[in-house]
Amino acid sequence: MRKKHQLLVLTFLAAPLCYAQTETDTTVVSKLEEEIHQESSSFVLSESQLGQDDDQTVNIIQVGSANNVYTSNIGYQWSPVRFKFRAYDSRYNDVYMNGVLVNNIENGRFNYSTIGGMNDATRNQDAASPFEDNSFSIANMGGSNNYDFRASLMPAGHKVTVSGANRNYTLRGIYTYGTGLTDKGWAFFGTIGYRWANMQTAAVRGTFYNSLAYFLSVQKVFNQKHSLNLATWGNPTERAQQGASTDEAYWLANDRQYNPYWGYQNGKMRSSRVVNNFEPTALLTWDFKINDKMKLTTSLIGKYVKYSATRLQYNDSQNPAPDYWKNFPSAQYDVWDVADVETGDEGNRRNWDYAVDAWQESYDYWTRSEANRQIDFDRLYAANRTNNALGKDAAYFITARHNDHLNFRLGSTFDYSITKNLKWRVGVQLGTNKGMHYQTIDDMMGAKYLSNVNNYAIGTYLPGSDETYYNLYDKLYTSPHRLTEGDCFAYDYSITVRDAKAWTSISWDKGIGHYFASAKIGGTDMWRVGYMNNGICRNYVDENGHEVKFSYGKSKKANFLDGGAKLGATFNLSKGHGITLGAGFETRAPFASTAFVSPEMNNNFVKNLYNEKITTAELGYRLNNNWLQLNVTGYYSRTFDGTEWQNFYFDDVNSFTYVSLTDVSKSYYGVEVGAKFKITSSFDITAMGTWSDNQYNHDSKCVYTISTYGTEGNDICRNKGMRESGTPLSVYSLALNYRINRWYLSLIGNYYDRIYLSYSPCLRYHEALRSLNPEDEYGIPYITTDPVTGLQVTNDRAIPEQSRGNGGFMLDASIGKQITVAHHPMSINLTLTNILNNRSICTGGYEQSRSNYSTNKNGTQGNERIYDFQKNPKKFYAQGFNFMLNINYRF
Repeated sequence: MRKKHQLLVLTFLAAPLCYAQTETDTTVVSKLEEEIHQESSSFVLSESQLGQDDDQTVNIIQVGSANNVYTSNIGYQWSPVRFKFRAYDSRYNDVYMNGVLVNNIENGRFNYSTIGGMNDATRNQDAASPFEDNSFSIANMGGSNNYDFRASLMPAGHKVTVSGANRNYTLRGIYTYGTGLTDKGWAFFGTIGYRWANMQTAAVRGTFYNSLAYFLSVQKVFNQKHSLNLATWGNPTERAQQGASTDEAYWLANDRQYNPYWGYQNGKMRSSRVVNNFEPTALLTWDFKINDKMKLTTSLIGKYVKYSATRLQYNDSQNPAPDYWKNFPSAQYDVWDVADVETGDEGNRRNWDYAVDAWQESYDYWTRSEANRQIDFDRLYAANRTNNALGKDAAYFITARHNDHLNFRLGSTFDYSITKNLKWRVGVQLGTNKGMHYQTIDDMMGAKYLSNVNNYAIGTYLPGSDETYYNLYDKLYTSPHRLTEGDCFAYDYSITVRDAKAWTSISWDKGIGHYFASAKIGGTDMWRVGYMNNGICRNYVDENGHEVKFSYGKSKKANFLDGGAKLGATFNLSKGHGITLGAGFETRAPFASTAFVSPEMNNNFVKNLYNEKITTAELGYRLNNNWLQLNVTGYYSRTFDGTEWQNFYFDDVNSFTYVSLTDVSKSYYGVEVGAKFKITSSFDITAMGTWSDNQYNHDSKCVYTISTYGTEGNDICRNKGMRESGTPLSVYSLALNYRINRWYLSLIGNYYDRIYLSYSPCLRYHEALRSLNPEDEYGIPYITTDPVTGLQVTNDRAIPEQSRGNGGFMLDASIGKQITVAHHPMSINLTLTNILNNRSICTGGYEQSRSNYSTNKNGTQGNERIYDFQKNPKKFYAQGFNFMLNINYRF
């Protein structure tokens, strides 16, 4: 045994001199290439940059149809910028496991990070593009994919994986073992892995990563007709989040990965934003082969999601965020409107001499020390000690926002091969989910007291009034109810969703064509239960003496019936030519995550809540011959009657604001091209590109609730022409791939362009624009009077344009080699990303929901601010040069 270990060590030093002889070079290199692609893309998918509150990974769509050069490569090549297939939200992409749908019922999305660290278990998957028929579903508008977790299909033997990187985690180790199917009909497969980075080693300073992943699958094949498989997995993870910031902050820090979410406490680094996530899951699958033509597959999945994300809060004190806008030099001196001697433009008249000095003082403070750019935890603890001495509530504390779920789903599919060329499938999907949403006190930061009181409401209402209590039942205490760590704070509610769907599809071959037709129908109901009687939205008794459960208790139920149909055809012409086409229409029930106006406060459903209507069409051409594989696809999709929801702190009214957009209509259209040129048996070139566009077709209806009042306001959001954010709409790529003597070499150049940031609805309220009456670039105001009719008309050019981020060129490379160690294969591969260290590519962000003027206590417009929020959106940028070294050994 010691001899084998010595040989293993020597092999690392002499890797280029060894190679296996048991398989052909073509087979080995093909497997290695696939392994490199999956390892790298899975790495980025599960560890991508994080947004302000939620994981951006939920917006990733994996479409890996092997029949298409474009879709089979985009997940790997464009993952560093979090590319989204056709700019679709991931709720338009369905993910299945052994035939049962696993998207979150409440928001419609699947979070790929929940299967991170178990790459060996997720290799078997069947991906279907939007108009590609398959054996497990009707493909969604953004495609569908099905993971096969049956133990008998997993590779047999042992496998050890060791990885090192300078990305979001730095070390990874995985051990995998599979038996294959034994003579007694049993199969076992298991994998366990660990991923780690501390605050000093992680690519983004101030973040850390600790994640344990496990996967177990056991299958019993009873006979030729029946088999049963049980799989269970999870990955308890603790990690620190990265925050977006402005270009000014990145400039002052001289770092495009500047992270404002951490600081020093007693000389040690500490993050204010820590996520804990664990989703233990069990999946039971019964396969019943009725006869040679009929098969029934039934799967039951259950999971319990434990998710929490911390946030630093402040109470009647200064905002502790280091990148709070008042801390910036540009808040002291208007850098956007300076005097011009040549033109005589006086610029901003408040740019007096002392403003220049204030700018310099702020600049010097930012650049003097790293500690000045981060959270000063010691100061926050000192403030709490002062409040303790005065008998006051905590000035600073950390809360944890919890989004827990208890979920069960049943999926069953019946396959019937009627003839050799005619297949029929029918399936059902049943699901129920209880989402438990609440906020707790995570750390009092040395404070003794904290009341469950809405301090934002104090000033609007007198202290001690009903409206200032998050939970009126706290007034039952004879003395003020003090919270301690672990207690609920501000909100506590649950949302229950149940759905049932049935689908059927038929496919047949005739002549040169392959055709399919499919249809589905479903029903959804949902309701909310509040566990706090919010003082602003407190329950009341109507004129008939009945209690109206406005915030506490169970809401009414909302019920929706939906369905749709899809048709597609593929024509295989002569000499490798082919044409595919498809069209579909469906209605989809709104998701519970967007169905309530202000779920943290009350039971109210959104008004004008309807099924979303979706039409989509696609036309493609393909060519396959000895030297060229080409795919060209054009698509068009349009949605109607959609609903969107946002929650953010609105500085103009010193309150949290809940915004619901209804009557949302969008168009998605574009062209996708993928071509693979085989130059020699060892060298090929892959070229890919997409030009896409998507935008709101018309302005949306808007309902907003301000948390300090509880009343709903109605307006029009002037969002016509706004585009989907967080993904490049144009990407062009060229890859050179070379294979020789069991080496795999790849050099990839990608150019990303037309990247939009998430727009802020409140900056585009019609009434807000009317009161501000901004001017366009020609000096024409938003509201003008038509000289002919005398009527007021709006000037659309005066509506703020959507903020954008920079695109750019990124050069990536991969190199891999397989060798033999102790008669067993070892793969060594190195992935290099952003070799040219281009740190200026924006990978997402959002506009700040603040106005360029202050607000008086009576709600009227105050003075114009020097700081310009519309010119300072918050952004994420691509990481600089990074690598991943991956070593696999099978025995």
